[in-house]
Amino acid sequence: MKRIDGRKADELRELEIEAGVLRNATGSARVRMGRTIAVAGVYGPREMFPRRLQKNEKATVQVRYTMAPFSTDERVRPGRSRRSQEISMVAANALEAAVFTEDFPKASIDVFVDIIQADAGTRTAAINAAAVALADAGVPMRDMICSVAIGKIDGTYVVDLAGKEEDASVCDFPVSYMPNLKKVTHMQMDGNITKKDMEEMMKLVVKTCEKIHKAQKEALEKRWLK
Repeated sequence: MKRIDGRKADELRELEIEAGVLRNATGSARVRMGRTIAVAGVYGPREMFPRRLQKNEKATVQVRYTMAPFSTDERVRPGRSRRSQEISMVAANALEAAVFTEDFPKASIDVFVDIIQADAGTRTAAINAAAVALADAGVPMRDMICSVAIGKIDGTYVVDLAGKEEDASVCDFPVSYMPNLKKVTHMQMDGNITKKDMEEMMKLVVKTCEKIHKAQKEALEKRWLK
């Protein structure tokens, strides 16, 4: 099948990753997946306030995901929406599974992700950027987190939905994955698919996340192994 941007069905959008893009953050990263751009900044680990939210046995990973008003063709309303709160929670859960939170009791690891340009796949770009920013900050992690969305258009499984492909797809299946440990930390589904669909899509998730992982490692090596 021919996709709107000319890619093959199993082809990831053009991917650019840069670590250490924010001077005042503990760690940071910029990820561009096609026309979607996410910038993440990590602050901490640091003492969590208010103290009543502290966990005696581990740190809490907090994510604040927002879309810039100019990120889409139609101006996004400033401030947090129900969607941004939902993605913030999903991203926090996906990332916390990889972090050695037990090393930092009562602490908070704060992750801020801004989408400065959106063309679908903003949650996966946000998670990819946040994972690199955590590594850039020196936060100990069990594995890197890689994220991608799979769809199905005209009976064909397609990787990394872009633009209006989300509307054309019978489903939107974003997954976050630890490539070395081979574990899923986040999975969502919008649409209806069969068990066979799920199995085939997961094969594409693994294959694509290995490519994303390679780009993440290269970005960190470029930043720290100069």
